[in-house]
Amino acid sequence: MTIDADAFRSLLGRFASGITIVTTVDHGGRDVGMTVSAFASVSLSPPLVLTCVAREASVFFEITAAPRIVVNILAEGQESLSRRFAGPAWDRFEGLGVRRAPGGAPILDEVLAWCECRVVQRHDAGDHVILVAEVEGGEVRDEKPLLYYRGGYAQLRR
Repeated sequence: MTIDADAFRSLLGRFASGITIVTTVDHGGRDVGMTVSAFASVSLSPPLVLTCVAREASVFFEITAAPRIVVNILAEGQESLSRRFAGPAWDRFEGLGVRRAPGGAPILDEVLAWCECRVVQRHDAGDHVILVAEVEGGEVRDEKPLLYYRGGYAQLRR
C-alpha cells in the first residue's frame, strides 16, 4: 500500500528541519541560489553532507551541475531571506551582502553557519536529485536557527 501525497506531506511535516540556502556560481559566472530544507550530514570521515534539489526548481540545472556549492544555514531572523530564495528566480542576490568562499561561491551575510563543499556524487531520486558533497571548510556563529515545521517557519525556544 502506498501513502497518498497529502498524508505523506502531513507525516513529514512533523519533522522539524533547519533551512538552508544552497549557492554556487553558474558557467556564466552568475551567482545562483535556492532555499533547501532537505539537508543532512552523511559521514564524519570523510566529512560528507547531502542536499536534495527539486527538479522543478528554477535553478535546478545550475545547482546540480555545479562542482562546488556553499550551504548557508539560516539564523532565526532570516525568514525573509528564505522566502526570497524560494520565490521567483529574479536576481535573488540583488542588494544582499555576500562574500566569497575560497572556491568562489557566495556566502550570505549573517547566516548561522556555512560550509563550502565539493560535490562528489549525484543520485536521481524521484522528483529530486540528491547531491552528496565533501565539506572543505566553513564557519559558525552563536545564534539560534531558523526552523521549518508543519508547513511554516518556527523558532527554537530554549
